[in-house]
Amino acid sequence: MDPMTLPERAKAFYEAGAPPRELAERLAAAGHECYLVGGTVRDLVLDRVDDTNDIDLTTDARPDAIEAAVRGWADSVWLQGRRFGTVGCEKDGRRLEITTFRGDVYRPESRKPEVSFADAIDDDLGRRDFTVNAMALAYPEPRLVDPFRGADDLAAGRLRTPQAPELSFADDPLRMLRAARFIAGLGLAPEPELLAAIRAMRHRLEIVSVERVRDELVRLLLVDDPSAGLWMLCETGLADEFLPELNAMRLEQDPIHSHKDVLAHTIAVVSNVKSRDKRVRLAALFHDVGKPKTRSFASGGVSFHHHEVVGARMTEERMRALKFPNHEVDDVSKLVYLHLRIHTYAMGWTDRAVRRYVRDAGPLLEELNELQRADCTTRNQRKAAALARRMDDLEARIAVLREQEELDAIKPPLDGRQVMEFLGVEPGRVIGEALDFLLEARLDEGPISEPEAYERLAVWARERGIEPVSS
Repeated sequence: MDPMTLPERAKAFYEAGAPPRELAERLAAAGHECYLVGGTVRDLVLDRVDDTNDIDLTTDARPDAIEAAVRGWADSVWLQGRRFGTVGCEKDGRRLEITTFRGDVYRPESRKPEVSFADAIDDDLGRRDFTVNAMALAYPEPRLVDPFRGADDLAAGRLRTPQAPELSFADDPLRMLRAARFIAGLGLAPEPELLAAIRAMRHRLEIVSVERVRDELVRLLLVDDPSAGLWMLCETGLADEFLPELNAMRLEQDPIHSHKDVLAHTIAVVSNVKSRDKRVRLAALFHDVGKPKTRSFASGGVSFHHHEVVGARMTEERMRALKFPNHEVDDVSKLVYLHLRIHTYAMGWTDRAVRRYVRDAGPLLEELNELQRADCTTRNQRKAAALARRMDDLEARIAVLREQEELDAIKPPLDGRQVMEFLGVEPGRVIGEALDFLLEARLDEGPISEPEAYERLAVWARERGIEPVSS
């Protein structure tokens, strides 16, 4: 922990950051106030700030005056947010966003905010989402401005809004979802009034664009442990507004894992994912969404046959509804589809099994392995150790086979052109069947030489009444 006090940290950060310091001085020379705001201030209070390249500033200057201050000084300027009071620029590799003191108010029927400019920093901070973000550092002489006691809330581990939560969430309903990230990422406990407002106002999330909801969900999933935030979304009902599959997993006892329901297991799996790979975190979230639709009762037990197939389809549908990029939809759906593959090899990893596993996983091999390790949440130490050994054995077998053959690029020993020339057959179904036959032989037996491949292909063709034109 850095022993410096907050004023010392703030001054050191200010003096080390030439572009924001220079801009603050330019605004001050024109008679305007300037403040550092946003997560950087919060992280300075927590003594964990990094040398970020993205800086948020706010000022009483109107957009025309901001633009005049950065023109001719910044390396580049962008004005897409100008109508909302924001001017962006880049200077010496640092991106700065400078926004006029403002307050955003959503019309009940609209996703577009009305923007009104303010003249005082306290008014601007009062419009921010949470007290821990409603702090500012005055520039050019660093001084903490904290009218809503955000620093006290950080110290107490408390999540509050500067205004009544109903007013804050009316300004921007996405803040209800953002609360989950601060609960999980900063370990803050939400005030009862905040949770009550989310329960009462959760339907207002419908006026927020799908893209903003998607991006905020991803930010939550990528904190170290999203568990507390995910539970908040489920318990307040907010998840039902954009991800109803979560609360649908509140089933009776899951017979495979020592959890009271599938939802508890799912959140535990997300927590188990150690990497920050977005695809693995999403796959962990979705991996059991097919269980409610596939649950059946027989012989006094519960089963979820083919839930990975149903779950992959549901994952694709939900991710497309949230407008994830196509390649992410494909990758996450595939991981969900394959997440049970480890259990099909309970008797050990033969070379044949390893080849098929690697072929099926393709470029998602490492991600699939990580997901399957995370999927072990049982409290039964014997079962947990057995699954860990199975994964260890698999990864060891993959390493051995990689040294012996081109394991990550398994393909038939002949290509389509060679098959057509050998059989004297035009492109069509027969060629595809022949290539499938050769690929199966390769998967079963390992590398096959080209002469042997032709011999096998000749036998296969004659069994189907096709006489090769060359031999």
